[in-house]
Amino acid sequence: MLPRKILRGLFLLPLVLLAGCNTVVMNPSGDIASQQGRLIVVSTVLMLLIIVPVILMTFFFAWRYRQSNKEATYSPDWDHSTQIELLIWTAPLLIIIALGAITWISTHTLDPYRPLDRIDQHRPVPVGMEPMTIEVVALDWKWLFIYPEQGIATVNELAAPVDVPVRFKITASSVMNSFYIPALAGQIYAMPGMETKLNAVINKAGEYDGFSANYSGAGFSHMKFKFHGLSQADFDKWVKTTKDGGGSLGRADYVKLEQPSEREPVRRYATVDPALFEAVVNRCVDKNKMCMSDMMAIDAKGGIPGADGAYNTATRPLWPDHDNSPVRTYVAAMCRVGDVGLTADTPTVVQ
Repeated sequence: MLPRKILRGLFLLPLVLLAGCNTVVMNPSGDIASQQGRLIVVSTVLMLLIIVPVILMTFFFAWRYRQSNKEATYSPDWDHSTQIELLIWTAPLLIIIALGAITWISTHTLDPYRPLDRIDQHRPVPVGMEPMTIEVVALDWKWLFIYPEQGIATVNELAAPVDVPVRFKITASSVMNSFYIPALAGQIYAMPGMETKLNAVINKAGEYDGFSANYSGAGFSHMKFKFHGLSQADFDKWVKTTKDGGGSLGRADYVKLEQPSEREPVRRYATVDPALFEAVVNRCVDKNKMCMSDMMAIDAKGGIPGADGAYNTATRPLWPDHDNSPVRTYVAAMCRVGDVGLTADTPTVVQ
């Protein structure tokens, strides 16, 4: 048998390990994350209402009906008790109903696509107050943040004013990632060719950690950024500093930034192409490519009238500056009957 000191050390080890943990998930600074944290606590307590009594009764029955206890009633032919049946079925059923109701309500209340109706539990969103929009692009292996209203962009640095609702529009350049700031709200997936949304608000000024919570390749472990919760005055100064720093982010600049890299330093851009995010979502940053939205519009109308098909494809390396880069194939251009130089009697020519 192990010595008492060793047993005591093993018992205290979990407490020592937990003492160094950052419990930001259970003590966040954003209202959405706070509601999610309370939901975890309530759900856990409800489940413990069953788990704890079962554990206690296990020890009680083991002790009460041990072989050496001659005073315990011995009933080898006993097989049914209505009272016990009611207890073991009714209590769990009530817990399941309570958890189901809480899940149903919270699923709709905390829907990330749902615009915020409150700043925190004591303050509703003022009438007429519009959320600030931030566009998020998950790259290999870094984060790009675009502020369309301020006309700036940053890499691996995010900032937002305190007590101002923020609407995040999220996408990815190549593979799926997960946008996660534990102090702000739960994780939201970032997927190429798609746009997801997150509505959230930060209620305390400070510097918080953000990262990808979905494995996305070799540089995943360094795909982190800092989120700054700032007062409105400090946020305005931060925007001005970014604009004064110069630099622009156009489509050609984005193509270079998109190439895989690790441990990227913070970058700031004083100007940004206003259509860049939509081009990223629609997979047409390269202007020679047809946007997904245009393709879907054509499909919705039944295709291109009079055209035999689209054979005019071209290829280009996905990462031009890398050897053995995978090749991306895309539609270079499209023609149809009725375009300049074509008539209904002219054979369709694809170039």
